[in-house]
Amino acid sequence: MYRTHTCGELRKEHSGNTVSLAGWVQRVRDLGNLVFIDLRDRYGITQLFFDTNSPLAEQAKQLGREYVLQVTGLVRERSSKNAQMETGDVELKVEVLNILNESKTPPFTIEEETDGGDDLRMKYRYLDLRRSIVNKNLLHRHRVAKAVREYMDGQGFADVETPFLIKSTPEGARDFVVPSRLNQGQFYALPQSPQTFKQLLMVAGFDRYYQITRCFRDEDLRADRQPEFTQIDCEMAFVEQEDVLQMFEGMVKHVFKKVRGIELGDFPRMSYADCLKYYGNDKPDLRFGMKLIELNDLVKGKSFKVFDDAEYVVGIVAEGYSEYTRKQTDELTEWVKRPQIGAGGLVFIKCNSDGSFKSSVDKFYSEDDLKNIAAICKAKAGDLILILSGGLSKTRKAMSELRLEMGARLGLRKVEDYKPLWVVDFPLLEWDEEDKRWNAMHHPFTSWKKEDNELINTNPGAVRANAYDVVINGVELSSGSIRIHNRAQQEKMFSLLGLTDEETQYKFGFILNAFEYGAPPHGGIAFGFDRFCSIVISNLDYIRDFIAFPKNNSGRDMMLDAPSDIDSRLKKELGL
Repeated sequence: MYRTHTCGELRKEHSGNTVSLAGWVQRVRDLGNLVFIDLRDRYGITQLFFDTNSPLAEQAKQLGREYVLQVTGLVRERSSKNAQMETGDVELKVEVLNILNESKTPPFTIEEETDGGDDLRMKYRYLDLRRSIVNKNLLHRHRVAKAVREYMDGQGFADVETPFLIKSTPEGARDFVVPSRLNQGQFYALPQSPQTFKQLLMVAGFDRYYQITRCFRDEDLRADRQPEFTQIDCEMAFVEQEDVLQMFEGMVKHVFKKVRGIELGDFPRMSYADCLKYYGNDKPDLRFGMKLIELNDLVKGKSFKVFDDAEYVVGIVAEGYSEYTRKQTDELTEWVKRPQIGAGGLVFIKCNSDGSFKSSVDKFYSEDDLKNIAAICKAKAGDLILILSGGLSKTRKAMSELRLEMGARLGLRKVEDYKPLWVVDFPLLEWDEEDKRWNAMHHPFTSWKKEDNELINTNPGAVRANAYDVVINGVELSSGSIRIHNRAQQEKMFSLLGLTDEETQYKFGFILNAFEYGAPPHGGIAFGFDRFCSIVISNLDYIRDFIAFPKNNSGRDMMLDAPSDIDSRLKKELGL
């Protein structure tokens, strides 16, 4: 055997035992009369000791970082213990040293606080994965997957694989396409999700299905997106919305309990309309209050043109921050005027501790006016009111961003807090002003509320979907819906989206035909697994840390240098 123990395993109770370890050289410390080596594997680090009287000492001094070693020796208690290391009470006095492989000097230090930039570490990702902070993330990912499978298996779900080479169908993002050699001029698409297949499995009688599967979307990237990502894909037959919500709230609670030891309470529910009204977006961070307060009726008619001409005037209250300096409010004003936020400016009202008021619009608003605004905002002495105005959608979005920024600045978005909720009652459709047509807000297989049946022909924009999202701390973890299971209703949905009968049959004929053979009522949900891991483990929406070999922000694999050109012979065989 190369090893009898791992580098993170030895403790005081092993003292006096002869053991073998194998791993990588973290660092060499030559103290003249003593030589120490920190040997690392994915389980931890053990200190190796070489007495200068030992013939191995000179050999040990020549070792470089990341050399691969196998050592055998006697475990003994350290005279100078290291409380920062799990193995810090012991060391291994080496009696046998085998160099299994040498190593070039790595391009960055294999330490938690490395000196390597993102692109460099992604180019040498296999080295970056040796860092404990990175490999622990992947091991945590494994634990999340294990907890998911444990719960789903316990609830009677069957793990069924679905194809990766499918037909291109519109689902909002661009498909990655694969040319067919045997059918030149024709293409497969990589799945954006297994949506239609899981619905077909419900028709087939697999009433509880799940899969942890890869999905592919050719879209612009950011910190929480990758061109290929992993999804926990789930579907259930003979269910209504409440059944799905109860089932998968249970799954999230189980994962948090199993992986983090955190007991989540019952998830509150909030309508899409209330999310926009009170938080400015459909994935509110509930770790702090600071709700949006509409001020239109109170601030108009005072000859302040900025408010008088605005479609929407909205404020938030930063409790206890009336002492913000002019420099700080000016800095906030510049922050909201950035192109990413897009506000024209910022109005503030300081509710002074002596009961007086000071604002940036004193010229237009009297002390009584400011007092009335403070009363509507439920602001008290010592609070700061921040106000934006403009078009409804743009201003609501800007205030949502300002609310989150203030929450971060004031220390209200605590990493140790988890505030989940269900967002429900989404609109079924959203209007595309550029193309002058309706798009499905969720996807075209989502059903609508029975009580909105009459609106489907007269006012489709007011129709509510049987759709729901899980949101935790301002991050959307999952999205799902009760599906359409009737051919006529599905055809109606396609017609609302502007598809002709011919387009519908060409793109979706297979599922429409399936609906004629006894399709049961069904619904499901899909969790972004990478994002789920990042929230469960670190409470951060940065998924790249939880993917073994991620792409960069341009969609490139820096290690493989992909995408790249292909051989001209292969192009010819594919008819390209």
